[in-house]
Amino acid sequence: MNLLPNSNFNFMSKTRLFFFTSLFLLISTVGLLTFKGINYGIDFSGGILIEVKVKDGVTISDVRKKISSLKRFDSSLQEFGSSQDILIRSSVNDIELNQAVELIKNTINEQVLEFRRVEIVGPVIGEELKKYAFYAVIFALLAMMMYIWIRFEWQYGVGALIALFHDVLITIGFVSLLDIEFGLSVLAAILTIAGYSINDTVVIFDRVRENFSKHKKKEYEEIFNLSINQSLNRTIMTSLTTLVALITLYLFGGEVISGFTLAMIIGVVIGTYSSNFVAVPVLLLLKPNRGAIEEFIDPVKAKFFEKERND
Repeated sequence: MNLLPNSNFNFMSKTRLFFFTSLFLLISTVGLLTFKGINYGIDFSGGILIEVKVKDGVTISDVRKKISSLKRFDSSLQEFGSSQDILIRSSVNDIELNQAVELIKNTINEQVLEFRRVEIVGPVIGEELKKYAFYAVIFALLAMMMYIWIRFEWQYGVGALIALFHDVLITIGFVSLLDIEFGLSVLAAILTIAGYSINDTVVIFDRVRENFSKHKKKEYEEIFNLSINQSLNRTIMTSLTTLVALITLYLFGGEVISGFTLAMIIGVVIGTYSSNFVAVPVLLLLKPNRGAIEEFIDPVKAKFFEKERND
């Protein structure tokens, strides 16, 4: 399918608009994280999560009254799926977690038809997970930057890194804004988004490098516009098909994966935008070498490229 045959949009004339849009989103994200913060799930904050199906005629208010009688807990309840499906989250201070689970179960046992899921995370483990999650994101971004640096040139690596940080931070900002529970599944979504974004960025960077070789007399703006336009149909089709799958999962996949899928939907939109309108404009500022890549890499790789040409 060719949705935009022979597209010839002058994207580079709008670079200032793209930068101001991204700057606004990044500043808004910093403000949200400073004043609102993130709604950490029990994976990172520690505590107890119990998923139950209550008996007919039992409401969430009835269950809340029972749990409220336990003064040692700070609990929140929410319905999902149907009014019979209830998710109970509790933070515990002065009692062992397994004992707390048994106490909650015994308290609401008469109202419950089925205990479907119980998760327990201690506060120390939660803090460790939070620390290692931060390391995982930073390491993934730097590793991707190094790959782009080696695969292309340092200017491309910087452009890719800025776009990746842009995607991750703004996605986290929307997670905070929409009060999505930040657990390991949302962290997995953020890392997946980084991979998705870098893949799209590499496709466009390949076009840029190819067009540098083909059109040696064209200006930088012309090369970048041409490269984005040539990739535009592929970018739109890939993003649309991915979004159709994600929206379907969000609507019908249930509460357990709703945070993951919603974060992915946001990230795919932001990642598609940044690959075209953040990474490429950064290249325009940095002015990468217009020569073929083998002209400025080490001699061993230069021999490899020479062999490829001869073959």
